[in-house]
Amino acid sequence: MVSIGIDLGGTNIKIALVDQKKGFIDSTSIPTRAELGKDQIFESIKEQVGELTSRNKAKPMGVGMGLPGMVSLDRRTVMSPPNLPGWKKEDVAKEIEKRLNLRCVIDNDANLAALGSARFGVAKSIDSFITITLGTGVGGGIIYNNKIYRGTTGSAGELGHVIIDYNGPLSNSNTRGGIEAYLGQRFLSRFAADLINQQPDNPLYKEFHKDFDLLEPVDLTRAANNGNELAIDILKKSGEKLGFAIVNYIHVLDIRKIVVSGGVAKAGKWILDPARETAKKLLMPPFLEGFDIIYESLGNEAALLGAASLAFEELS
Repeated sequence: MVSIGIDLGGTNIKIALVDQKKGFIDSTSIPTRAELGKDQIFESIKEQVGELTSRNKAKPMGVGMGLPGMVSLDRRTVMSPPNLPGWKKEDVAKEIEKRLNLRCVIDNDANLAALGSARFGVAKSIDSFITITLGTGVGGGIIYNNKIYRGTTGSAGELGHVIIDYNGPLSNSNTRGGIEAYLGQRFLSRFAADLINQQPDNPLYKEFHKDFDLLEPVDLTRAANNGNELAIDILKKSGEKLGFAIVNYIHVLDIRKIVVSGGVAKAGKWILDPARETAKKLLMPPFLEGFDIIYESLGNEAALLGAASLAFEELS
């Protein structure tokens, strides 16, 4: 059995043909060009899905689609997704179905990253876990008893907006000090630039002082791997903030396995070790049993595989 998985982001649209047991059969990626409007996006998806199915002589059983924003409990409608200008309350499933003549189900992209990890990734043997996606923003997905936990309206898992310091920096949250303000890619880079600017003798200052907008977390990881103490300290501070958030998640949900993915998570030990150490210090002792932080190496592919898995599980 095969399905179509779609990951609609503000920059790119990723589309894959997926076998339920074997995983990826074929995939493609195109620019979103969100500024051209919703219809252009849906028509581009129609064209790319047609090429994929024709090239592979495939007959998919349905379409699963992930996108940013809060998705209704019936998995058809999204509300005001970020990075997609002009979108308000949109029946995305209807738009896909009328163009592809295939049934469609949608979900939040971080929820589907969690589902992809559960079905194809590092969490295949874990029944309950929390996924934290560290990318442009900070997303979250909760798997409980091998199913996505969605809350009462479908919007559960907005883990990036959990507040760890109400006097802290701003991000996309409605208040200061959400965890996204420390671990979202551009917010981490902003924090790093402020510290690097105070140390003009540091190699990172010499490399980026003319344009700190070019500084990305991958540059901090590279510098840390080369022994740059400032980079190590910046990533350590960010990892500690992640640890604070994880303590909140575990104390509320009593789910002790944490799966971390996304571009910022590629910093590996420089972020995850401080997060683990901080959480171990602050968790109430009964919650330490079974606690672990695990890196998911599937990256963005997890959301695509999760989208396809959503179709298998809800449309078959």
